[in-house]
Amino acid sequence: MHPQTASAAGADKETHIKVYWHDVYSGPSPTAVLVAQAATTNSSKTGFGMVVVIDDPLTDGPDLNSSKIVGRAQGTYIASSKDSVAMLMNMNFVFSAGQYNGSAVAIMGRNSVMDKVREMAVIGGTGVFRWARGYAQARTHTLDLKTGDASVEYNVFIRH
Repeated sequence: MHPQTASAAGADKETHIKVYWHDVYSGPSPTAVLVAQAATTNSSKTGFGMVVVIDDPLTDGPDLNSSKIVGRAQGTYIASSKDSVAMLMNMNFVFSAGQYNGSAVAIMGRNSVMDKVREMAVIGGTGVFRWARGYAQARTHTLDLKTGDASVEYNVFIRH
């Protein structure tokens, strides 16, 4: 075996990406689907035990209908707190347009939904984001309490 050496470029690159994540439960083509729940989930004040699979559009602007889709958020989130509305997020931001087309970043962490700003870890990536690490900050843009549909601004800071 031969030892790996650092790239000739030297320092890591830092990239900031701002996208809007659209979690859609309503309508004929939902992008967030409840796939499992505990016997006590419906009586829980926090939805504890709920498991949701997502294939949410990522756009360059806050309005799903008028903004350009730049990728998808694919993965799961799990209501993992009995005391507050908090999700364990496990998702890939898979880019399908622009300079990051074909690349992805993996995001994992606690999303305390009622906090103004939530921070999760970037734990890896593919394509131009190979060896990625960093963090993502989420801020709720809109939330429809009747349908559960939400738009969330994500600022993702990546070293790769």
